[in-house]
Amino acid sequence: MRHARRRIVRRVTRLTAVGGLLLGTVMVTRAVADETPPVSALPRTTAGTEAAPGADLLDRLGTSRTAGSWIGDDGRPVVAVTDREAATEVRSAGAAAKVVRHSMSDLESATAALRSAPRVAGTAWAVDYRSNEVVVRGDSTVSATDWSRLTDLAESLGGSVRMERTEGTFTTRLNGARQILSTAGRCSAGFNVTDGSRDFILTAGHCGPDGSVWFADDRGREQVGRTVEQSFPGDDYSLIRYADGRAGDGADVVAVGAGRGVRITGLGDPAVGQRVFRSGSTTGLRDGRVTALDATVNYPEGTVSGLIETDVCAEPGDSGGPLFAEGIALGVTSGGSGDCTTGGTTFFQPLTKALSALDLKLIVAAPQQAGAQGSSAGPSAAPTQNAVAPGAASPGSSAPVDGGVQATALLSRLSDPRNVGPGLLVVGGSLIALVATRWIRAEQDRKAYQRHYSATWG
Repeated sequence: MRHARRRIVRRVTRLTAVGGLLLGTVMVTRAVADETPPVSALPRTTAGTEAAPGADLLDRLGTSRTAGSWIGDDGRPVVAVTDREAATEVRSAGAAAKVVRHSMSDLESATAALRSAPRVAGTAWAVDYRSNEVVVRGDSTVSATDWSRLTDLAESLGGSVRMERTEGTFTTRLNGARQILSTAGRCSAGFNVTDGSRDFILTAGHCGPDGSVWFADDRGREQVGRTVEQSFPGDDYSLIRYADGRAGDGADVVAVGAGRGVRITGLGDPAVGQRVFRSGSTTGLRDGRVTALDATVNYPEGTVSGLIETDVCAEPGDSGGPLFAEGIALGVTSGGSGDCTTGGTTFFQPLTKALSALDLKLIVAAPQQAGAQGSSAGPSAAPTQNAVAPGAASPGSSAPVDGGVQATALLSRLSDPRNVGPGLLVVGGSLIALVATRWIRAEQDRKAYQRHYSATWG
C-alpha cells in the first residue's frame, strides 16, 4: 500500500512538472514575440521638407510686392501684397490677399538697421506679417536709456517698427522630449537624426559645448552620448552622437508624457497663425500658435537670429525639446520669457535650417507604420499640417513610448521578472522537479536493489 502511494505521488509530480515545462515555454515564447523587433528591423525612414503655405506665391511675386503670409481663421493662406495686381494674382491662385503699406524689402531693411545698432541684451524683434510691422520687445532688464535709444531708431525707420515692453526676461531654457543631463545642466532631447550610418539627437545649442557628455539619469549611470557639434549664439542647435551609434526603439517618436508619444512622419516649416505643440521634460505637452518667423533674440549669452516665435509657454529644462504639429517636425526649443503659469513667448530653432547646415536627415516613421499605428486626439497625421485649419490641429498620431533614449537589450528583457521572468521561473522549477523525481526514483531503486541482494547473500 505504501509503495502504491509513492508511485502515485511520483506520477503526479512528473505530470505536474511536464505541464509546468510546457506552460513556461509558452509564456517565454509569447513574451519574446510581444517585444519590439530588433533595431535593425524597425520600420523607419528619413524625411524631405514640406513648404509653408503661400511660399510659391511669395517666390513668384518677389519681396518688393509681398510682405509675408499666414494662415487665416478659416484655414486658408493669406498673402500680404503691396499692389492690386499682385492681389488679383494671389486670389486667382486660391489664397486670400491683403494689401499693405510696407513690402518685405522695407521690413527686412528695418530689421537690418536694428541688427547693426549696438546690441542690447533683453530685447527681441520679429516681423508681424498681419500688422505689417517689425515688433521690437524689451524685457524688464532693459534700462530706460537703452530703450529710449532704440525708440529713437525705430522712429527714424518710417513707421515700420512698433515698440513694446514685455514682462519677465528673455532667457535660454537650459535646465523629448525626454530629459538629458550633463554637467552643463538639464535639457530635453529634440529629434532623432541620422547621417545614414550613425544616429544623433538634435537639441538646443546653448545646452552644452562640444564634448559635453549626456546621461539619461541623475546618477550618471546611463550614458546617452556626447555633443559633437554646436552652434550658439548665432543659431541655437547642437548634435549629440549616441554612445552606441544608434537611436534604438522608438526613434521616430517624441515623448509627450504619461508614457505616450507622437510619431513624427515628416519635416516642414511652420506658418504664422499655425497651431503647434511643444514637449519638454519640465512642463510636458503644451500648445499655442506661431506668431512670427525669422525672429531675433538678444539673450545675455549672445544674439540668435532666424527663430520661430510662438505664444507657447516653456520653462527651464524644456530647452531643446521638439516643436511639431500633426506629426510634422518644425523646430527645437531655444528660449523666451514668462512661464506656464502666466504664459509668455517662446522661440524655436527651425529644424530645416539646422539639418541643412549639418547635412543630416530627420528619422521619421515609415509610411505603413505612420498610417497604422495608434490613434490621435483628432485627425490622423497628414502629409503636412499646412492644409489643416489652425483650430483643428492635433499633436499627431499617438503611440506608446517604447524604450528610452537607447534600445533596451534583449538579454535584459529576458531577465526582467515583469516580462519573460515568470516563464523562465516556471521552466526552471519544472526541470528541477523532473530531475528530482528521477533522482528519488533511482535512489529508491538502488536501495531496494541493495536490500534484495543483501538478503540473498546473507
